[in-house]
Amino acid sequence: MRVLIVGCGYVGLPLGAELVKQGHEVFGLRRSAEGEAELIAVGLKPLVADITRPEDFVKLPGPFDWVVNTVSSSKGGEEEYRQVYLEGTRHLIDWLAPTTIKKFVYTSSTSVYGQTDGSLVKESSPTEPASATSRVLVETEKLLLDAAQARNFPAVILRVAGIYGPERGHLFQQYLRDEARIAGKGDRILNMIHRDDLVTAIITALKSGRPGEVYNASDDESVTQLHFFKWLSEVLGKWMPPFATEEENAGRKRGLTNKKISNRKLKMELGVPLKYPTFRQGYTAEMLVLDRAGRLDIKPEPR
Repeated sequence: MRVLIVGCGYVGLPLGAELVKQGHEVFGLRRSAEGEAELIAVGLKPLVADITRPEDFVKLPGPFDWVVNTVSSSKGGEEEYRQVYLEGTRHLIDWLAPTTIKKFVYTSSTSVYGQTDGSLVKESSPTEPASATSRVLVETEKLLLDAAQARNFPAVILRVAGIYGPERGHLFQQYLRDEARIAGKGDRILNMIHRDDLVTAIITALKSGRPGEVYNASDDESVTQLHFFKWLSEVLGKWMPPFATEEENAGRKRGLTNKKISNRKLKMELGVPLKYPTFRQGYTAEMLVLDRAGRLDIKPEPR
């Protein structure tokens, strides 16, 4: 297959490398030529274009059989989200719909679920987030689902939980730097997926995902922030982080949700095998890598 990966970064680069290993011809698209060497090193063919500028598409060497949109916003504001996710996706649909594309996979986010009551959510659960940026993601999903129905566009949506892996994992990194704070009572629920498992999920969706369908990409076990830090503390022999002050809690990001993500559809319908079914296996693997590289210099603390 000729594959185009749009936004070839933290997820797109290893995704492309794995697809190359499987014998596909893979193109990695970025906004600039910066970092072309790392794409070439894993067998990808680098392309430069900005999906917010539809005129850039004319120079791309289509057609493509599979397209994966893993683009991310560099600034993070509502308008940036609207340009990169919503309008960028609109431009991609208009460009690709008249071609012979066989599958289009878009990595959305579980932030589209606005639930705050700790409930279990699945793909049919309401998507009514309070966050303005998350509402843009809902609009983007609707655009793709409408295109799948009205224009027979082969879109598959993956709603991705918090991604962790090499050099990634916000709370974990904070904990190692002694900067972590337990928010509130520590009862907010975290949903995660290791980058390697997300790569597997994307490839499986390319091969077997049904156009017009949505799948949650998360691991098997949600965990509260308190229990996540408790596990890290026990494994590393390091004190638990302190609880946040009232002032710190007051400054927490608005629109935070609290829910458990069900991955049943991903596993039952697509049969995605998880290398790291819970954060325990995934973070243990990452800590072993850091330890072997001499980068996990934690002196056991007296208990």
